[in-house]
Amino acid sequence: MALFAVLATQAPAAGEAEEFRERLHEGFAYTRALVDKGVIRHSWIRVGASGGLNIYDVGSHEELLAALYDNPISPHLRFEVIPLAEPGSFDPKAQLAKWSRSTEQGGR
Repeated sequence: MALFAVLATQAPAAGEAEEFRERLHEGFAYTRALVDKGVIRHSWIRVGASGGLNIYDVGSHEELLAALYDNPISPHLRFEVIPLAEPGSFDPKAQLAKWSRSTEQGGR
């Protein structure tokens, strides 16, 4: 599975703010369903700003796109997608050793 942090910000086009407000409950219900299915691992509402931050656990980029754009309020949102890795999946010491070896070989 692949993890993505998605920052969703309200971005209704001119004249669409009322439609956004009317459909907001549908968007919350959709997000809750994804949480219940395990597609969204964590879901937060931003304090002092519009929108939220969700951590998606999906099998592909395409699955993420479907999850984002199937949301009834997606036409009124802007998404910032950040790929993530589990902390235990990366060994910085091994990476530094690999980098050090390649630097030594290149410097000779």
